[in-house]
Amino acid sequence: MLNRAGSLRDEEMTAEINISPLIDIVFLLLIFFMVTSVFVEETGIEIQKPSAMSAQDLEKNSILLAVTSEGEVYFDGQPIPINGLRALVARLIRERERPVIILADEDSRSGRLVRVIDECKLGGAAQVSLAAGVAP
Repeated sequence: MLNRAGSLRDEEMTAEINISPLIDIVFLLLIFFMVTSVFVEETGIEIQKPSAMSAQDLEKNSILLAVTSEGEVYFDGQPIPINGLRALVARLIRERERPVIILADEDSRSGRLVRVIDECKLGGAAQVSLAAGVAP
């Protein structure tokens, strides 16, 4: 309504801020970051890797196995019996072909490590690698 001076009343002069476009943009950014983010896959246990001068980065989409100094084998934070490795690797490779990377503790026994490598190869892994830390 107009007052005597011909201008709008103070109650009608207040403006509202429409936040719907802002919410839409925030939602789209959230979806974008969820789709483009890369999650690091870890074995779930702490391994003291030996260092090597020839160490190099390997593929990110791989099957990570850990062998502890006590000879236990872990996948995704869970202990795996050595007899179950072949079936596990075969199932994971059937889903998508990818290399197997073994993170072996520097105090682990070589006989156990060789058995883990054999089980992975018998499970159908075309590429089995050992992870090592970079030498200083």
